[in-house]
Amino acid sequence: MIAEATDGAASMPAPRATDRVVADLVARARNGDERAWAALVERYSPLIWSICRKHRLGDADAEDVGQSVWLHLVDRLAQVRDPAALPGWLATTTRRECARVLRSTQRTQATGYVLDAESLPDEQSEPAEHELLLAERNAVLRAAVADLPSCCQQLIAMLTADPPVRYAEISDTLGIAIGSIGPTRARCLDRLRCHPAIAALITESGADDR
Repeated sequence: MIAEATDGAASMPAPRATDRVVADLVARARNGDERAWAALVERYSPLIWSICRKHRLGDADAEDVGQSVWLHLVDRLAQVRDPAALPGWLATTTRRECARVLRSTQRTQATGYVLDAESLPDEQSEPAEHELLLAERNAVLRAAVADLPSCCQQLIAMLTADPPVRYAEISDTLGIAIGSIGPTRARCLDRLRCHPAIAALITESGADDR
């Protein structure tokens, strides 16, 4: 929506940066841009996967659910009127697909109990808004890290690995002195914080806290 130069329009909140990114990706994917579609899949696959895990699906069933959700989106992409609502639609569709898979499993088992996806206790699943927020933040972080120099990407990856990589190994791999790892890490994180997407996310988080 284009705001008019009126007092009423001036008081309207500006769209979030993440909403604008999603709207752009949806518009491009709708026009056949494969890279935009791939970006949507990469952005929201963790959301779909996390919902499958909360419904306690195995890897094979989770993959089945994910494929079904993306196929549903392919069929409906041209009908998307509010791209900013896409994460919520994906979350709802994923839960329905999880329920379908679990109902199918229940029908094929003659005995025993199968978890009913539609009767999960609230304490076993995070609120949908929290799931969507985590997915958005993870997507923004991945995009920002991808824009860093390769040396920073490697250093951050090694420092956040599980289990942690020893400084001696980092030094040998990246060819930097052990004493330089800390300062180099600080410079890389400063560059990450200055990335436009991260800066916008920090601004939005600060506004939400007020």
